[in-house]
Amino acid sequence: MKKDRFIVLRQNISHQGSVRAEENSALPPRAGARAGASAAPRMTLGVETLDHRELPELLREQGVHLAAPSIPMRLIRPVRRSEASSTATGPTWGVQAVKADTSPQNGKGVTVAILDTGIDPEHPAFAGVNLVRRDFTLESGDAEGGVDAQGHGTHCAGTIFGRDVAGQRIGVAPGVERALIGRVLGADGSGSSEGIARALAWAVQEGAHVVSMSLGMDFPGLVAELVRRGLPAELATSQALLDYRANLDLFGALAAYARSYGGDTTPTLLIAASGNESRRQQSPDWEVGVAPPATSDGFISVAAVGLGKDKAPGQGLTVAPFSNTGATLSGPGVNVTSAKLGGGLVQYSGTSMAAPHVAGVAALWFQSLIESGDLTRNTVETALKGSATRKPLIAGVDRLDVGLGLVLAPQ
Repeated sequence: MKKDRFIVLRQNISHQGSVRAEENSALPPRAGARAGASAAPRMTLGVETLDHRELPELLREQGVHLAAPSIPMRLIRPVRRSEASSTATGPTWGVQAVKADTSPQNGKGVTVAILDTGIDPEHPAFAGVNLVRRDFTLESGDAEGGVDAQGHGTHCAGTIFGRDVAGQRIGVAPGVERALIGRVLGADGSGSSEGIARALAWAVQEGAHVVSMSLGMDFPGLVAELVRRGLPAELATSQALLDYRANLDLFGALAAYARSYGGDTTPTLLIAASGNESRRQQSPDWEVGVAPPATSDGFISVAAVGLGKDKAPGQGLTVAPFSNTGATLSGPGVNVTSAKLGGGLVQYSGTSMAAPHVAGVAALWFQSLIESGDLTRNTVETALKGSATRKPLIAGVDRLDVGLGLVLAPQ
């Protein structure tokens, strides 16, 4: 049987074994965490190569918390792309809808991480931002990498913390001064759960307050790979389901670790797009549930809303027809103007655009609670979720489609 790469999470022991040293990612307590706080125990994220028959023996080893095969991951691609207006000025409709333009906070002092296709570091929207870049599409996690060759990550980064471009405000939290850019997807939009797990562990260790992810598991790609290996379709689907569940558990464990890693004083929130597989424009019943890893325990999943016909940013919003149902929160995700690869601006539509709006609002709430001295992992999550409202939504919108509603910035 062909051997696979397994992501292994160990706890509280120093394990040598067959894990290659360069693939280990030890997670010590975060600098600045309060002594005696409920910080997570020491964990190690590693990778081992074995076949599935060897997995039970691995799981019996002392300190092994869980193991999951590395499976294909993919970009949640925008459903629409269009040119941005060259004459628009002032805040984008999304910035206005979440009321970031009237908030006294701008994200200063907050560290955000984006796990995506990278970033265009030369774009003027990111002038003055300390961009800490790593490329996790490479086993080495190249510290000089993280440059975007696709454009998606650049657009998402612009929405979270982009500076004004040509007189237009595109960033929800343009005061962010430090951003962690983990390139986990290549130019073709593909990646692996191994690379994303390593990037997530890195982002938490580097002090990210907010992590934004707009990607999903490539279940059809996993089934196809197993069929190419010679498995019958039924067996390939069954094995893919087992691998899928194992990776859900992996991301859930990493989310729990992220929540407690720095203790109460330095929490991390994981924000993820819900997915674009619904087709309400074809049938009102064509709704697909939240796609993983956003559906994993500990993640805040995000649906997309758009402007109703002839409506202002703060009223008449409706769920985007492509937005997957069952998300936690909602953000603007239709005709979102943000940074374009190579310079300038471009409009994208997708839950990938909604998640950065929520991540940006989370950064504003972090700043507010840091300044007031009230920051804990419970207060920041409560503030973010408590800000959500369904009032700007048109009558008749299914609550399951929009979760708690559209997030709003502190005022």
